[in-house]
Amino acid sequence: MSDLQIGLIALGVLLILLVLGFNWWQDRRVRRKMQVHFPSTEQDPLLGAGETPPARAHAAPTPAQRREPGMGVGDSASAAPGGMPAGAVAAGAVHASAAQAAAEPERDDAEEPDPACEVVIEIHFAEPVRGADLLPYTQSLRQIGRKPVRVFAGTDRGRHRARIHGDESYASLQLAVLLANRSGPLTAIEWSQAWARAQDLAERFEATIEGPDQQQVVEQAGRLDAACAALDTQVGLTLLLGTAQPAAEVMNVARELGFASDGPRLAWLTDTGAVRFTLSRTDGAPFDAGMGGIERLTLLLDVPCSPADPRAFGRMVDVGRDLAARLRAELVDDSGRGLIEGADKVIDERLQVLFAQLDEAGLPAGSERSQRVFA
Repeated sequence: MSDLQIGLIALGVLLILLVLGFNWWQDRRVRRKMQVHFPSTEQDPLLGAGETPPARAHAAPTPAQRREPGMGVGDSASAAPGGMPAGAVAAGAVHASAAQAAAEPERDDAEEPDPACEVVIEIHFAEPVRGADLLPYTQSLRQIGRKPVRVFAGTDRGRHRARIHGDESYASLQLAVLLANRSGPLTAIEWSQAWARAQDLAERFEATIEGPDQQQVVEQAGRLDAACAALDTQVGLTLLLGTAQPAAEVMNVARELGFASDGPRLAWLTDTGAVRFTLSRTDGAPFDAGMGGIERLTLLLDVPCSPADPRAFGRMVDVGRDLAARLRAELVDDSGRGLIEGADKVIDERLQVLFAQLDEAGLPAGSERSQRVFA
């Protein structure tokens, strides 16, 4: 046998040994990982089916488990099963809860721009920017002309945020500009102002901006405004108090009846806290403005902003009559005439048609979208 053949045989044996060694090392590595993720236990899980499993660290105690704190050494509340001090159990629960919270993935915020009534300007940063640096600039971006602006952001970890936090870093911003409200459609001037503010922000933080063409934005705003104008309805009633009555007395009577404060006005709320209709001074001043008395009050049902209700107007009439009786006032319609018996039912039937039209237009009565565009 030649030296070449011997050398080739030796090389083959060496390669086989290397492969076997590598396989052994891989097998050992996998076993270690499995032991970490699935630690061994002395109890067979199949045989332990009858045992009561320990409570999870984040589970709330049942009423039967609650105990008043005690000072006695022999108090059963001072020790955990197995002789472990209760303090150690509590500390373990806290650490377990913290570990679980840390292990949970970050979640996106639910609130997002609404493409049906907002137009978005995208701002992308060359490098992530700290929220603490962005906040002073974004806080002044809440209004452009007569249109509100909402600021959204994307973190450097790919999470969506509905508001900026000082302890996070962001890779992008979104400026959502409202297309229309009761002040009219978004104008070319307002859009230019929004774009200029976005450009200023981009220059300060080395970013690029993207957005739709101005003509496209103006046309979309006009269409939305026209659709809203055809559906915008408010129904009012007037309370004639005869002689001026002190504002404090009027407010006390209204609150006793069930009205709640809502800025400069009072509001009649649903069970969920939504505004059904409002009560305000007819002169538009806050209730506590000045020292003079109040002679007129207005009850107003803002149909697109109020939740759909089969008796939306009739409910306001009932409350208005009760309030008029307590204030010794007269309840009249917008024209100053007394209410005709049965008129509330006729108006409610018409309002049901309007509620359906709002739904068809994608503007459900009382929804967040409707409250934006009918503001």
